[in-house]
Amino acid sequence: MRQLRIGVAGLGQGAASTMPAIAAMPEFALVAGADHNSAMRAGFEATYQGSKAYETVAALCAAADVDAVWVATPNRFHCEHALEAMRAGKHVIVEKPMAVSLAEADRMVDAAERYGVRLACGHTRSLSIWNRAMRRIALAGELGAVTAIHIWAYTDWLIRPRTADELDPAQGGGIVFRQGPHQIDTIRLLGGGLVRSVRAQTGRWLDVRPVPGYYTAFLEFEDGTPATIMHNGYGYFVMAELYPWVAAVERFSDGDRARMRRDLLSGTRDEDGEKEEWRIGGRRDPTKIKHAGRAGWKPFDLGPVEVSCERGVMRNAENGLVVYSDSGRTELDLRELQRPEPDPSGGLTLAILDELYASVVDGRPLYHDGAWGRATLEVVLALIESARERREIRLSRQVAMPAAYDAELLLR
Repeated sequence: MRQLRIGVAGLGQGAASTMPAIAAMPEFALVAGADHNSAMRAGFEATYQGSKAYETVAALCAAADVDAVWVATPNRFHCEHALEAMRAGKHVIVEKPMAVSLAEADRMVDAAERYGVRLACGHTRSLSIWNRAMRRIALAGELGAVTAIHIWAYTDWLIRPRTADELDPAQGGGIVFRQGPHQIDTIRLLGGGLVRSVRAQTGRWLDVRPVPGYYTAFLEFEDGTPATIMHNGYGYFVMAELYPWVAAVERFSDGDRARMRRDLLSGTRDEDGEKEEWRIGGRRDPTKIKHAGRAGWKPFDLGPVEVSCERGVMRNAENGLVVYSDSGRTELDLRELQRPEPDPSGGLTLAILDELYASVVDGRPLYHDGAWGRATLEVVLALIESARERREIRLSRQVAMPAAYDAELLLR
């Protein structure tokens, strides 16, 4: 078996949730990382012995023993660092959002073609087995056509420890840029990909967080299918409370959230120190947590997904899906369809790496490519524009998801 050697650009908290899966996959070798933070470089080399940590992304991209680069640097650097890697002949997986403007996304798509490399856009919740299985059921036609899609989320996203760039929309910060792609990518997958228009509103309700912590949007597909998304990240109520198997393992308790909000309001909170705890080498280093493979469903920050069809409804559940049809209520267990390697991201890292590997090594199509990621970014930007201008925004850069995607995903 050919093994692809991968390096990770940016060794922060986001990367720490992906590296255990990369290191566990036999198809990949985690050989390098890059970060300007010396403590994180040291933590990376200590955790993944035999790997090499570089101070700059440019040095990582120049390394001869790296075939692909996972770009997990702050959002404002996604375009710059993806271009650096592609110019060096490396394949790229770029975190969501792929860029902070359509002009940047265009440059990235053009570069992948110019340099003959793969550009994969991940990793969003659309890659979870739960959402992919719903799409396969919809395509099978037994429930008829998809007629409506609804995704909603209540989280503590806005009051978690944040760096300045994570709260600056100009740098790709804020809940719309950083969490919107999860819901939008999933909506697009389930609806076929071609969103016609967006009408949205955002809410900014916490003065010490000068960025929207809430959004809601109505999306209409080209075929008229309606879809709605909503995310409230203020942390008063979190949806995990509704799922007993999830609530017990939540990162923060109700008491933690009350304390974090109180310290924010009083100006006594040490967010830099809290953030360091969750990075590689920190006290709560995600790479040190034991994760079982084939885990059950959790809402994460996506939330529950409900898909209405002409003759039924589907929703995600603990072990798979619940399907309501003319025949009654059916539960589908999807755990055996997951890869067994541990993945703190809920299977998303494994899924996008599978897709990249199949494309690079076996010559198969790359479905979550630059054009797909750019189309999701277009919806993100339209949501922001619609909320600002209080009007419907028409889209022009959408692409369909081919029916062949996940054709090998056979449901029992």
